[in-house]
Amino acid sequence: MLQVSDNKQYLLKDGKPFFYLADTCWSAFTNITDDEWDYYLYKRKAQGFNTIQINILPQWDASVTDLNYTPFLNGNPYQLNDAYFEHAREMCKKAKEEGFILALVVLWCNYVPGTWASNRVSDDVLPFDCLSQYVEKVHETFTDLEPLYIISGDSDFPTDETIRYYEHVASILKALAPSCLYTTHLKGRYTYIPETLYTYLDLIFYQSGHNAKDLNMPFSLSEEMQKKYPKKPLINAEPCYEEIGYSGNMYGRWKRCDVRKAAYTSILSGACAGITYGAAGIYSWHKEKKGFSSLLGEGFDMPKSWEEAMSFPGAWDYGYLKNLLEELDIYGLTPCQEILKNKTDMIRIAKAKEDVYLLYVPYNTKVCLAQDFTGWNIKTIDLMHRFIAHSDFEVKEGNTTISMHPFHEDVFIIIKKEK
Repeated sequence: MLQVSDNKQYLLKDGKPFFYLADTCWSAFTNITDDEWDYYLYKRKAQGFNTIQINILPQWDASVTDLNYTPFLNGNPYQLNDAYFEHAREMCKKAKEEGFILALVVLWCNYVPGTWASNRVSDDVLPFDCLSQYVEKVHETFTDLEPLYIISGDSDFPTDETIRYYEHVASILKALAPSCLYTTHLKGRYTYIPETLYTYLDLIFYQSGHNAKDLNMPFSLSEEMQKKYPKKPLINAEPCYEEIGYSGNMYGRWKRCDVRKAAYTSILSGACAGITYGAAGIYSWHKEKKGFSSLLGEGFDMPKSWEEAMSFPGAWDYGYLKNLLEELDIYGLTPCQEILKNKTDMIRIAKAKEDVYLLYVPYNTKVCLAQDFTGWNIKTIDLMHRFIAHSDFEVKEGNTTISMHPFHEDVFIIIKKEK
């Protein structure tokens, strides 16, 4: 079972430090066959993932599927389809047997009035008086599998009615399942959580998202969320997805290096309880020659098939990041940008322990730090090929300048005091 650490910076699983590494597979319950699910679990487990984020109800921008898994009989939200929930439970049991934590979204924003999504497509909005029955079914189906419950999905909270829906769901589920942890999944680049809903939350998610107009979102949102909602573990639960088209029908796609940068800059800026990966073609579970509506959601270009998306290399990069931190026995970080003398926010630095500092450097340059690191070792890891260089540095007048590294991609620098 998941718990929050005493210092409120990270999570525990069965009492031991747990770095949350999730994959977004929002459409699992509606679009994936049992054989496909078996392969998906095998591959993500091999890559080091330990959590799967799933939408309990159908994802509004899922790819077209020939499967007929529907939560409501004849589309009637008052008539729950037991077979749907039984099948979803069996999928979750398989995942749990493979060691995965389930992070389950209770109400995606298109099911709630007043949100940005339901204002575009109002047909999915659930009547308020059907919520209790639905939430009780969620509890009956999943709670004994010890999930992390994500009350909202891709949500904003623009109206009192919107807030009332989410507060109602949170209050019912928290009373039924008090031992589970709770959070929300906010829409991209959004930082507001209603105060009454916030009281139900054990950890905080934010979404830096897929908009290419502001590349600072992974770390700037982290800094903002820590100021607004301190003393709770923080996770970027939806950075840019690998190979997804830029949002807003903007031409371009997020590449492996972009996805990696989002992870490292999020974590070193204080969102250090974990990170979530996503791949275009996986979250919607896209199949070749099947439809995908780019008009829904944020207007993304057509994804590749799920088979191709499973081979995207960025997933291995995320597993490597998790492995690095676990080998260093690092689960809590304190950002210390104040000692960086380079005139950029893109280089990120955090203190891990009294004798360990970590840096992410996206582009090659000398790095100058306002601290004397005489007697420390500096190791530079090429994140594309995972080559390692032992970096030269110079200390002058209390400042340390790390020489340019020999690599051509982004790097992770470990500064460790000699013993």
